[in-house]
Amino acid sequence: MSLLELTPSGLYCPQADIFIDPWKPVDKAVITHAHADHSRWGMKHYLAHHHSEEVMKLRLGQDINIHTVGYNDPISINGVDISLHPAGHIPGSSQIKLAYKGKIVVVSGDYKVEDDGLSAAFEPVKCHEFVSECTFGLPIYKWESQDLIFQKINTWWKSNADQGRNTVLFAYSLGKAQRIINNLDLSIGEVFAHGAVWNTNQALIANGVKVVDIEKVTQDTPKNRFKGSLIIAPPSAMGTPWMKKFSPYRTGICSGWMNIRGARRRSAADAGFVLSDHADWEGLITAIQATEAEKVYLTHGSTAVFGKYLQEELRIHSVELETLFEGDRLDASED
Repeated sequence: MSLLELTPSGLYCPQADIFIDPWKPVDKAVITHAHADHSRWGMKHYLAHHHSEEVMKLRLGQDINIHTVGYNDPISINGVDISLHPAGHIPGSSQIKLAYKGKIVVVSGDYKVEDDGLSAAFEPVKCHEFVSECTFGLPIYKWESQDLIFQKINTWWKSNADQGRNTVLFAYSLGKAQRIINNLDLSIGEVFAHGAVWNTNQALIANGVKVVDIEKVTQDTPKNRFKGSLIIAPPSAMGTPWMKKFSPYRTGICSGWMNIRGARRRSAADAGFVLSDHADWEGLITAIQATEAEKVYLTHGSTAVFGKYLQEELRIHSVELETLFEGDRLDASED
């Protein structure tokens, strides 16, 4: 890479002297989205989308030096035009476009191509070089529509309620939790949030993201309030004493990994729903082809298999990048 280089601190644009999603403290960082593997503590200056501001302050500290911009609102640094474009991953998630002397490089961060109704929908950006995740870069990963998945979730919840059981659903506190909340059938019962989810909801609402404002679970919430309800919690709450207050209950987990036989059993959940905020195999291919990029750099996931497919089947030159980005993890404790 020339406009963009991989350094020990992360992806670096020497012309603009900026890093994109650096994993070590640097002077100037452009952030694709607020998940912990892309937005880290210790940068002197942050640049991100408007919808990421309050969540980043919640996670990194209210005193961080952050400047935010909207989508397609370019700024210029030392001749490099930098702009953010919707990635469709979570609220505020952005593809970072760098344009300099006729060359365009796009760093996608994490993305999905299905419009979830919560995040700004993914918009392909034509470029010469494209940095793409491939968390689910295997042909076995093929997502059903979210409408169908939420129909399954609501049916399962109602069945639990009819049997006198409460429902605890585990999902990342940023992005997936709000996506679920906005698509629940509230005629079935009340919906409550773990503190980590509720705090994230409030940060997003403060930034103008439309999230159904549900009640937080507290020590003072009477146990009878939970009868027939659905509680949204991060995966880190699974199996902790916090869960006792909801008994009797059934548990479910929302993750792209539920696509794999045995993943639900290993997670110890009663139900698994294949819901991911990352692109599946076809989504990755669709997104990459739409960029018309001459070269694609692949990060985290099935980089070898997906890269081989790009080169041998689609005749797109691909290069694997060793980064510290983690993508979707079944055992994630924060996101």
